[in-house]
Amino acid sequence: MTTPLSALTGDYVLDPAHTRIGFVARHAMVTKVRGAFHEFEGSAHLDGADPTKSTAQVVLKTESIDTGVEQRDQHLRTNDFLDAPNFPEITFRTTAVEVRSDTDYRVTGDLTIKDTTRSLTIDFAYTGNAVDPTGNLRVGLEGSVTISRKDFGVTWNAALEGGGVLVGDKVVLEFDISAIKQG
Repeated sequence: MTTPLSALTGDYVLDPAHTRIGFVARHAMVTKVRGAFHEFEGSAHLDGADPTKSTAQVVLKTESIDTGVEQRDQHLRTNDFLDAPNFPEITFRTTAVEVRSDTDYRVTGDLTIKDTTRSLTIDFAYTGNAVDPTGNLRVGLEGSVTISRKDFGVTWNAALEGGGVLVGDKVVLEFDISAIKQG
């Protein structure tokens, strides 16, 4: 049973056990590396009467990056990429929400990686809502956006012998969100 959007108005927090914030990047021009951030916090205020007044913010811990290969993860934490010791967080804060349909939303916000902030727009699909076995109202959203790592000062690379580079510039950020209504 789906709850009407107007009944979803309220404050929400991301459920880290059921939310994935991940990424995909091209490696050696031939394959993709997938990874995720395992430590993050996020909150949102949903306005069911006027979704354009909804807001959200997410903070990712750069140290929690995980691609399944510890040596690569350690390199990603260095100044070549995320510089986790000096920039322990990646942040996103909404600046606008546009309603595209009953289930499609375009969210614009400021993404900060290292010391660079850029505006970007993410298309999200509302995947539904449910009351879980412990009585929590949950909403689900899925979205993705492609960014250029160079736009955020993440420029390290290595040339390949046959031409091309080791790490692609384009990175797809992926969001599979389960948020729990508070109060």
